[in-house]
Amino acid sequence: MDKKAILAIVLSLALLAIYQFFFVRPPAKPASETTTAVTETAPPQTVERREQQVASPVEPAARSMPFEAPREVFEEETIPVSTPLYRAVMSSRGGSLASITLNNYRKTIDDDSDFIELVNVRPDMVYPLTVTFPESNIDIPANARFSADREGIDLTRGAQRESLVFTLFYPGEIKVEKKYTFHSDSYTIDLEIRVYNLSGVTLTQNAQITWHEHMDTETKADRFSHIGPVAYINDSLLTVKQKNMGEPQFHGPEVLWGGYQSKYFIAAIIADQPSLSTMTIAKGAHNEASVSLRGPRSLIPPGQSGVFEYTCYLGPKEYDILKNQNVFLEQAINYGSWIKWLALPLLKGLKIINSGVKNYGVAIIILTIIVKICFWPLGTISYKSMKQMQRLQPEMAKIKEKYKDNKQKLQEETMSLYRAHNINPLSGCLPIMIQIPVFFGLYRALLFSIELRHSPFFFWIQDLSAKDPYYVTPIIMGASMFLQQRMTPTPVGNEMQAKIMTWMPVMFTFLFLNFPAGLVIYWLFNNILSIGQQYWINKRT
Repeated sequence: MDKKAILAIVLSLALLAIYQFFFVRPPAKPASETTTAVTETAPPQTVERREQQVASPVEPAARSMPFEAPREVFEEETIPVSTPLYRAVMSSRGGSLASITLNNYRKTIDDDSDFIELVNVRPDMVYPLTVTFPESNIDIPANARFSADREGIDLTRGAQRESLVFTLFYPGEIKVEKKYTFHSDSYTIDLEIRVYNLSGVTLTQNAQITWHEHMDTETKADRFSHIGPVAYINDSLLTVKQKNMGEPQFHGPEVLWGGYQSKYFIAAIIADQPSLSTMTIAKGAHNEASVSLRGPRSLIPPGQSGVFEYTCYLGPKEYDILKNQNVFLEQAINYGSWIKWLALPLLKGLKIINSGVKNYGVAIIILTIIVKICFWPLGTISYKSMKQMQRLQPEMAKIKEKYKDNKQKLQEETMSLYRAHNINPLSGCLPIMIQIPVFFGLYRALLFSIELRHSPFFFWIQDLSAKDPYYVTPIIMGASMFLQQRMTPTPVGNEMQAKIMTWMPVMFTFLFLNFPAGLVIYWLFNNILSIGQQYWINKRT
């Protein structure tokens, strides 16, 4: 890559950093007093109007004192669930999720590596997907003893979906049913919570479902990804870093979904009524994170039942799968606020090419060639202009020496020289600047796409989403930049630019040492194609 192209990219990187720092909206702060007021006041008014429509004309007296469900010690029972996509273990302890491993994703590239586990809790912690009823007439312990209606589910033999029902029974007070519906072709699990009023008075119940996660302080997210609570609230994405968790945060209403994510996977609870849903993010005493969704309150007359519904997505952050949920789950993938409109088409093209060649490394090279061909005319204009500028260096050096004390005259004579030789000084840089957004789009697509995770290339590169283990490709990439530097001499009289250009290949080599191998391969082959194009132009002009 020639010097002006490198300078253009460096300047673009600086502009992007400035943009991110000053203009990108930071993650939402903990809810203020105004937010809390909306959460506590607005939804109940709406719910009350709905409840009046379904309630009988003369309602029985509502319970004045809450009933505290007893706590008990019992032996946990587990129910296995098998599907083509995952294996889950449900627990009678809270009627919750004890484990879920993804069949198509392993922790490492080794064939005998363990499958990815989305449940991460310690033995003394509460499992995810527990249900409680805060601010209700009757609450239940998160670890209450539920009984299951079956011993297991197997969807690997042709069945499309099956359900598992957990039941909790307090005679004369309340019965709670948690009905999980599993699908053979989806990472979603439907959850219906039905509350039966067995008492003689009207109950007001408000179901809260919680995802619990143990925050491993030894596992650090890389600089490009986020590990921690995530939610989509009021048409914007909220992410909370683990290190920033302290006092409980209250958000809502308009909570579409909330959960916990890593770079490539997410566990999300999707609200059935977002406009009436709120969310709480809290940190426990022993690095325990909890993300709780609470829907509208339900007024349940004696002998009747109230229903609360949620959908859980527990799986990979693959764009097409997330988008098909139609709840903006795809926003959890950090393709960038504006550059995603370039990143997504490039990712789509990469997947189409890979469907034919069956190797994402080869697909990256082919995509790089296609992009280079599309911008070949612009590159030709740029290289021709720089070649013409190079020929004028002796004359420009004389002008600089002659008018070194008169900047205005120096500028006038320089422009006159350009006009005399019919040269546009911007024609060398402008075509390169047009290509910069495409580079950033492909950069984002390669950086956050789960498709590249554990995808092999050739020889020693067996994971395109990880760095080159032997740093071969970054070193070759740096050598290619050095060759480009030698092909385009530094303008006469510009010692500072000469120093920058001398060290630029070294700087980029160190910068790319820890980049994903897929990105380095893209940059390396883009450099090789640029060298070929520049050599061809230099021979013809």
